[in-house]
Amino acid sequence: MFKKGTKIYSIFNNKCPKCNEGAFFEDNNPLHLKKVLKMNEHCPNCNFKYEIEPSFFFGAMYVSYGLTVGCAIVTFIILYLTGLDLMTIFITIFVLLVLFTPFTLRFARLIYANIFIHYDKNYKTIKKPK
Repeated sequence: MFKKGTKIYSIFNNKCPKCNEGAFFEDNNPLHLKKVLKMNEHCPNCNFKYEIEPSFFFGAMYVSYGLTVGCAIVTFIILYLTGLDLMTIFITIFVLLVLFTPFTLRFARLIYANIFIHYDKNYKTIKKPK
């Protein structure tokens, strides 16, 4: 669907931003709620360390906030234009945001990582140290 080597490919396919091969999260399914944020420490393919500094992914909270607010605003506008009352709109937005939380959390981390980690087609595959 998306061309390998692009940031969008890495984000939507749960792939390492550096090599676009290895999995970013341990489990590809965001609906396994116990493992929703369990990440591999290193890329299984190229051994790139994902957390490039301590507490690196705290910045992903801001990305998650932006995604959530954006979705809420778009949902509000669409539902408001349909003529629904405000209480129904706010309840719908609340339910949608709760249901999409696992997806937004993962997308936020992948987007944040892709801001700072760039694809390198020449990045060598390295054996994982034991």
